[in-house]
Amino acid sequence: MVTPRVAPLSADDSKTAAEHVGIVKLKAGLSIYRVLLRQPQLAQRISDLTDELTANSSLDARLREMIIMRIGWLNNGVYEWTQHWQLAPLFGVDQADLLAIRDWERHDRWSAADRAALHATDETVRAGVISNDTWAECAAAFPTEQSQLDLVATIGVWKMLSELLQNVAVPLDDGLDAWPPDGVAPHHDVATS
Repeated sequence: MVTPRVAPLSADDSKTAAEHVGIVKLKAGLSIYRVLLRQPQLAQRISDLTDELTANSSLDARLREMIIMRIGWLNNGVYEWTQHWQLAPLFGVDQADLLAIRDWERHDRWSAADRAALHATDETVRAGVISNDTWAECAAAFPTEQSQLDLVATIGVWKMLSELLQNVAVPLDDGLDAWPPDGVAPHHDVATS
């Protein structure tokens, strides 16, 4: 069980704060927004940014969810992994793909675009930048400048969210078990002292 470093607002206070900045009520009930709404303008900007990348990206939703799940796995992001485990199937990612994301390079189930995006995700999370070789893969798989920017922005925004969630220790939403479906977490430790 995570002890939040920033306490979530009560459900009622979160809904009130969300209304003031135009965040939909559904989001206001999530632990991430119950914490972020302690700084309502920040919560609004994060909501707007993720909404933009969700609604208007040239990347398909399946690929976006795969990127998010990979970031959650690499960053030991239990909140990100657990939340998106529920969401990803709604966007066409089946359970076998979700499990394969843990060690995706061992599986041959991926398209060229999937592989390029997952390479780019791994390199961004691990080194902060996409290598030239991986960029060439991405440019072939995502040939427009818009799709390339959408790819990099999706990786960058959800990497930032993963780090934010962990640094303020956002708790899982009520009723969720960590690391679905089997409770297996990444084999690397995150320093917490």
